[in-house]
Amino acid sequence: MQIRSTNVYLGPNLYARFPVIRHVVDLGPLEAWPTGRLGPGFVDALLAAVPTLQNHGCSYREPGGFIRRMREDEGTWFGHVYEHVAIELQNIAGADVTFGKTRGVPGEDGVYNVVYEYEQRDVGLEAGRLARELVLSLLPEEARAGVEGVPGEEFSFEAERERFVRFAQRLEFGPSTRSLVQAARARDIPWIRLNNHSLVQFGHGKYQKRIQATITSETRHIAVAIASDKEETHNLMRDLGLPVPAQELVYSAEDAAKAARRIGYPVVVKPLDANHGRGVSINLTAPEAVEEAFDVAKAAGTSRGVLVESFVTGFDHRLLVVAGRLVAAAKRVPGHVVGDGVSTVEALVEAVNADPRRGIGHEKSLTRLAFDGQAERLLEEAGLTRDSVLEAGHAFQLRSTANLSTGGTAIDVTDTIHPDNRAMAERAVKAIGLDVGGVDFLTADITQSYKDVGGAIVEVNAAPGFRMHVAPSEGTPRDVAGPVMEMLFPPGTPTRIPICAITGTNGKTTTSRMVAHILKTAGHTVGMTTTDGVYIDGALTVKGDMTGAISAQMVLRDPSVDVAVMETARGGLLRSGMGYRRCDVGAVLNVQADHLGLKGIDTLDELADVKRIVVEVATGTAVLNADDVRCLRMANHTRARHLCYVTMNAAHELVHAHIDAGGQAVVLERAAGGEMITLYEKGAHIPLLWTHLIPATLEGKARFNVQNAMFAAAVAYAMGKSLEDIRHGLRTFATTYFQAPGRLNVYDEHPFRVILDYAHNPAAIEAIARTVQRLDAKGRKIGVLSAPGDRRDEDIREVGRLAAPAFDHFILKTDDHARGRARTEVPALLAEGLAAAGVTPERIETFTDEAEAVAHALASARPGDLLVIFGDATDRCWSQITGFESATHHVPIAPEPFDGEEPSFTLESGQRFVRDARGVRLAKE
Repeated sequence: MQIRSTNVYLGPNLYARFPVIRHVVDLGPLEAWPTGRLGPGFVDALLAAVPTLQNHGCSYREPGGFIRRMREDEGTWFGHVYEHVAIELQNIAGADVTFGKTRGVPGEDGVYNVVYEYEQRDVGLEAGRLARELVLSLLPEEARAGVEGVPGEEFSFEAERERFVRFAQRLEFGPSTRSLVQAARARDIPWIRLNNHSLVQFGHGKYQKRIQATITSETRHIAVAIASDKEETHNLMRDLGLPVPAQELVYSAEDAAKAARRIGYPVVVKPLDANHGRGVSINLTAPEAVEEAFDVAKAAGTSRGVLVESFVTGFDHRLLVVAGRLVAAAKRVPGHVVGDGVSTVEALVEAVNADPRRGIGHEKSLTRLAFDGQAERLLEEAGLTRDSVLEAGHAFQLRSTANLSTGGTAIDVTDTIHPDNRAMAERAVKAIGLDVGGVDFLTADITQSYKDVGGAIVEVNAAPGFRMHVAPSEGTPRDVAGPVMEMLFPPGTPTRIPICAITGTNGKTTTSRMVAHILKTAGHTVGMTTTDGVYIDGALTVKGDMTGAISAQMVLRDPSVDVAVMETARGGLLRSGMGYRRCDVGAVLNVQADHLGLKGIDTLDELADVKRIVVEVATGTAVLNADDVRCLRMANHTRARHLCYVTMNAAHELVHAHIDAGGQAVVLERAAGGEMITLYEKGAHIPLLWTHLIPATLEGKARFNVQNAMFAAAVAYAMGKSLEDIRHGLRTFATTYFQAPGRLNVYDEHPFRVILDYAHNPAAIEAIARTVQRLDAKGRKIGVLSAPGDRRDEDIREVGRLAAPAFDHFILKTDDHARGRARTEVPALLAEGLAAAGVTPERIETFTDEAEAVAHALASARPGDLLVIFGDATDRCWSQITGFESATHHVPIAPEPFDGEEPSFTLESGQRFVRDARGVRLAKE
């Protein structure tokens, strides 16, 4: 049972519309061992290890369905079992995940796509690893033959399970952060986890707010500093007349004992700046105990100072205040056991820990009790040991504080708190200046006013924990995270920036740039991802192919961005999905042959399924190419409120029916003055712009850019831009190297014209070739041609065949990265395609280096020629083009007869060439 490959999807993907992990699993010999053949012993052993699998419904959609499936005569296959165990292990660790599916890989027996949901990446992956070890460890002996990776006898699932839960606890959200994320989901507020701890962004772009646990981006630093200083907090409360115990700050054990005598026993000793009850000793009645407690407190804090304060009797209460209003109150009880007259203290602890609500750390609503130094000290002070038997009904506290993280319990008292106590807590938190604060209040009766029965504030906490309120041991759970979300995002406050996602085989980069340009000229701060990099407000911030999920999140995290344009490529979708759950506008420009045969995508229909994700998650408008049948079919898969078709066929019957029904469309219409991009909406006919007025179309001759401009207009209109904004944006967008690097860049500063384009698949080459045929040239048309080495042989030959009609002469080259092929292989395949189209050998030259090919082409061009370079390293190509110094002497395209020597010559530019049997080439230094 081998895992061939793994993908971690951050968002919508081929398998789900939310984050999932996919393992490609090869069962090997286990393909012959479904659970029905393994026998009931395997299922029983699996249930004994993971009893909660009984709750899985599977295909029967009812509890017990999965176990029923496994026990059937045929049973189910190991990949399916593996999926369910990986899901349940995450649930055991505290994650809330349910989705999974296992499907066979077409054409490969015993190989499966195993897909399951996750919350935290590393926890999901580790759950998969442990699930595999568990199911393999339970195999009967007769099924193990030839199975690799079966754990040895030393494998202990119980130990591994506990290790896994502790590992997950370090990475999964704690109860407070989880409740805030759930509150955001309930309010449809997007969120992004910013680290492996509790730092979370809510909202996108300029609307974002952040939290770290229950500290928010609105929490004032000075308020946290005051709350963290217990002495400062105490003095501030005292000066406002709020109830506080007597307190002194000391710096030595001797001074602590003196302070205790002045205050009067019993006393409490605690660190100046620790939290979660660490280092706190209560009800101390002797100097020796105070001096010992001083050392404990100092070790638990970071300050040299330690606080000694009067011990206030009463029950411990946590009063939670959000935005100046008390939203929850809980009575906290320290971790304890109650005697039965028979059981030892140790047995009573085991019985308490058997409560299914108790787990490791924050795994569950309660934490297990533990015998640690504090518990042993309290037992010793009481004259007891672990083996002591408590009297029936006698409660013994194993903790001196009531924190849930040390095994305490909580009882909700929100509905019974006295109004005076409520007002006191709200005033205390306001005085500190916290937006979210927790008041620790001791009183004998929370239902009575502190003015009547006494009580004292012993602490005011920044970043108070929410667990005791969202999952109390007794009483009503409270939605305390909801008020925090409403404080950060009051009703009607925007949380999302508009997002458009643009995909397609060809044209998506240029269209994305056109849309971004329209939005920028309309006054927006645009975040854009493209194959060239990530751009923020027009500035390149990260260079490279940035069309995947990670780069999308870079844009959404930027606090200056108010609109996002996401070029979304096939590779990123297959590798990690989308980086956001939904978009406002999703556009699919076309589905054409490219990258087929790679990453499991072998046909155009499979490629269409990948690109369709963009419109499946669009909520506002889906923009589709009505001239591409595979794009048309996507209309049945979108839930967007509006559907906009783009067509260059003014007589398109389906589009006209759509228009007649009041739908949106962008149509290319012909008139006496040329071709007009026209918008239709709700029956209105709106002429937008003549194509020859758009610089990127080369006076309308670059038909592919006419179509790109139509898509840009459709997307911008769907995003609420005015007709004037769209017209102005398109009329000022030119295919300069600055605005659209590698996309139909024209250079006219030489005696000949040069066009640079990144086209690298048959459809793109054909589009450029047709444009070249429409362009006038006084001289020859020369094409510098290549294709990526990882394409199929037939695709590379097709590139040559499609380019053949457009050029008088061809210079074939190999890109810098041959992608697994020999340096001469791609030019040879291109030459075969050219020959098949009737191009004779004397019209072809071959180079195995792109830089040499481009240098030779530039030196070969004569006045009036049109030179088209299909560049791979576009930055270098453009530098060569702009840096080339035109010479009066040009290298002849057709070489003179070769006489066996290698005559060389040098141009005025300083470039030296040699002539040999294959023609003219750049001389090597």
